Amino acid sequence: MININQLSFAYKKQPPLFQQISIEETAGKIIGLLGKNGAGKTSLLHLISGLLTPASGEISVLNHYPPKRNPNFLNQVYYVPEEFFFPNLTMEAYTNAFAPFYPTFSREKMNHLMTGFDLQPKLNLNRISLGQKKKFRIAFGLATNCPLIILDEPTNGLDIPSKGIFRKLLASSLSENQMAIISTHQVKDIETLIDKILLIDKGKIVFNSYISTISDKYEFRVTPTSLEESVYSEFSVAGYKNIVLGTGNPTEIDLELLFNAVINGANLN
Repeated sequence: MININQLSFAYKKQPPLFQQISIEETAGKIIGLLGKNGAGKTSLLHLISGLLTPASGEISVLNHYPPKRNPNFLNQVYYVPEEFFFPNLTMEAYTNAFAPFYPTFSREKMNHLMTGFDLQPKLNLNRISLGQKKKFRIAFGLATNCPLIILDEPTNGLDIPSKGIFRKLLASSLSENQMAIISTHQVKDIETLIDKILLIDKGKIVFNSYISTISDKYEFRVTPTSLEESVYSEFSVAGYKNIVLGTGNPTEIDLELLFNAVINGANLN
């Protein structure tokens, strides 16, 4: 589905953002794209969706070259950006106007998602809160049934109950023929949702692993003191958070701790 080989990219008059990165991903998973602010998460999503053109290297998404913006590519990808603009339309009118661009759009699923997010079709999109706008955009995107769903900071603007509903609806809406990429700095919002972590830092892919592989290989423990055998450890108000090699007793993954470990140079690959 996504094949990137030795891709480099830089904005004009700026140092390279990406230098010869390579990614190969297939359908049937939810990927968490993580990185510090300014690491290039949104830029990578723009390259995948064809909003930016690489300086060198190869990129193929759904067997298309994204920058060409071919209609047969665009109707297979739905991108929910962090910030967006809606025309002066009701939710119902917007759906009627834009659903035909997506051949796999499901009215039944849209109604289900609208109900799940407690959205009213007659509401004007320019007269509702940011959280309601975000929920509608997510609902519409999932209802397209596009093979590739891209969500950039989808939980920004959502209250705590809505974040839980988002996780539930996203997990239940995707098929094995689809892929979702979620870019976020709010790692706690997605740690129970994602199947794989892709972490970028300083223009490179520094970590790329399935959650199941991490769970098999490492354990996450909180102890009064730092463990000598820790691969990575940091202090918190609850005690020391440790990542240690697994002993056959799987623990819940602390995605924030994992993120800090990788960014601080711990060897977890």
